[in-house]
Amino acid sequence: MSTQFSARTSAPFRYDIVGSFLRPEHLKQARLDFAQSKITEEQLTAIEDDCIQDLVEKEIQAGLLSVTDGEFRRSYWHLDFMWGFDGIEHIEMEHGYFFHGEETRADSARVCGKIRFSSHPFIKHYEFLRDTVNGRALTRQTIPAPAQFFAELVRGENEDRLNAVYPDREELYQDLTAAYQNFILALYDAGCRNLQLDDCTWGMLCDQGFWKNMAGDSYSPESLQKLYLRLNNLAVENLPADLTVNTHVCRGNYHSTWATSGGYGPVAEVLFGSENVQAYYLEFDDDRSGDFEPLSKVSDNKLVVLGLITSKHPQLENEDQIIARIHEASHYVPLDRLCLSPQCGFASTEEGNILTEQEQWDKIRLVKRIAEKVWG
Repeated sequence: MSTQFSARTSAPFRYDIVGSFLRPEHLKQARLDFAQSKITEEQLTAIEDDCIQDLVEKEIQAGLLSVTDGEFRRSYWHLDFMWGFDGIEHIEMEHGYFFHGEETRADSARVCGKIRFSSHPFIKHYEFLRDTVNGRALTRQTIPAPAQFFAELVRGENEDRLNAVYPDREELYQDLTAAYQNFILALYDAGCRNLQLDDCTWGMLCDQGFWKNMAGDSYSPESLQKLYLRLNNLAVENLPADLTVNTHVCRGNYHSTWATSGGYGPVAEVLFGSENVQAYYLEFDDDRSGDFEPLSKVSDNKLVVLGLITSKHPQLENEDQIIARIHEASHYVPLDRLCLSPQCGFASTEEGNILTEQEQWDKIRLVKRIAEKVWG
């Protein structure tokens, strides 16, 4: 393994993950039991704790250098985080998100007051992960990007309430990014040194039909790119120098289905050239993601994690084909700045993708095996 990466103390690593893992069946049952008032919140938390401790041991045994809590305390990869802020309420809309051949549950996050950070359950969640790992690996916190938060607030009928609370959009932008900053600094104080911003908004902009469904006809792709970039960069400006901030970009991941299609070309210059992150975890597991040419826009010495192994299906990829694709990508980003991971998490929502836990770990072992062949 190259000197640059063998000495790294922050993600990404040569073989890596995106964040979420399949929920054990007894954890799913416990969440259902809690929703039906069959068990207490304390009992649910105890079950979550046990499941996370078991997951961490499996991650470390698999050789992962960066571990997460699998998002086991969440129902969604993004909404649970949004619900943790003052001024945000949990609602159900008429429809969920429309994925390829499937509609998600209809939960959403809507403004009900000014957005503020006073406390947030994710801080305590991180502290439990930190203590469980106990220095044996890097602990990573994943949260939705500010752009993703904004996209939810203007989704469908949510925008009417947003306009009532924030007739001045500039006030919204300042409040939203300040809430993020305060959360991130509290997370930093809890010991976090690796933050990942999960962000499907850029994937939406690669698919003309989908961004209109999410943001409406009043927004142009060009104006949204500028706004998404501004929100994301404002949230991470002037953070401590030893806090690594990376981002993950995909096109939706729900029960082995997807939401959008299209290569990164339309957003490459803005996303890859100007977003202030150290690395991009990118979806490249099938033809929907386009080719590697947009990677030529990746600026400076940023790193790229190639999501060439799908988390959506159990079949293992051909190692030689994946190695060939890594070398193809190196025509645009030097090999020493590339890494490998699944294209997304295994369970962006608690439903999870359609594969078994054993097949999930087989995928991770495949990522590690290929990375060791490519980089040594």
